[in-house]
Amino acid sequence: MASLAGKRSRVGGDDGDGSDNDDEAASPAPTAMPRNGDDPGDGSNIVVEAGAAPRLSSAAFALADTMTVSDALPAPGFVAPAAKLALVMIDFQRDFLEEGGFASSLGNDVALLQPSLAPAKAMLAAARAAGLTVIHTIECHAPDLSDLPPSKVVRCTAVGQIKDPARGRVLVRGEPGNAIVAELTPVAGELVVHKPGKGAFWATGLHAQLLALEITHLLFAGVTTEVCVQTTMREANDRGYECLLVTDATGSYFPEFKAATIEMVKAQGGIIGWVADSEAVISALAACKSTLLGE
Repeated sequence: MASLAGKRSRVGGDDGDGSDNDDEAASPAPTAMPRNGDDPGDGSNIVVEAGAAPRLSSAAFALADTMTVSDALPAPGFVAPAAKLALVMIDFQRDFLEEGGFASSLGNDVALLQPSLAPAKAMLAAARAAGLTVIHTIECHAPDLSDLPPSKVVRCTAVGQIKDPARGRVLVRGEPGNAIVAELTPVAGELVVHKPGKGAFWATGLHAQLLALEITHLLFAGVTTEVCVQTTMREANDRGYECLLVTDATGSYFPEFKAATIEMVKAQGGIIGWVADSEAVISALAACKSTLLGE
């Protein structure tokens, strides 16, 4: 996999330049996707599978092509320019989903995540068939643990340790247990974001990469719903992206947390975004592609 570091300009600083703290400063109305509010990531945590060029939604669709998920909530549904749409697959890692892995060793019932795999696989296949940009994320840390904050160590002392020799060091980049499950393995042209935190925008340069790809709308699948998926959706929402959570393509070790997250996302007119099941999203994407092809 080839790194994208150095192949695009850095956008933004940490999470603001301090100008919002100036009581006398005027706040102009936003006119486009924000060009600041990014994180300290330089893009070195993002690679493109097989060293290929990223798959571009803009190459598969015209700017006028629109995907409409009419069944998405809140009403009247989710509408996205297909050329600016991407699928984000959050943390479908072996150690989170497999028996004998890290999550299982903590006492979590990993069987509760299994129902999300088939819808996620179908969603991924549909995105690939349509030519959408696809982004996979993996929660992990550098081998020297230089990006591991003390607060995370307190809550998760196993990070960097070996619980199972066959899986290697827990949550360390490149270890066998840190790999994405076989059903959802990235293919050439798909972006892989190695993220040290729960959200995919912190310390990765993802926002700059999405801006470079002219992506404005995001579809989300992944685990777990209430932690890494919701955190990334909220980060995306704060940066101006329109988001949709594919409800059956996400899972939690605590079903009640998943249900609560879905309600929070769509509350208050979609304060974080929209929700819909994979069948509705896949049908809408297929209809958009069929229209483009004149079928």
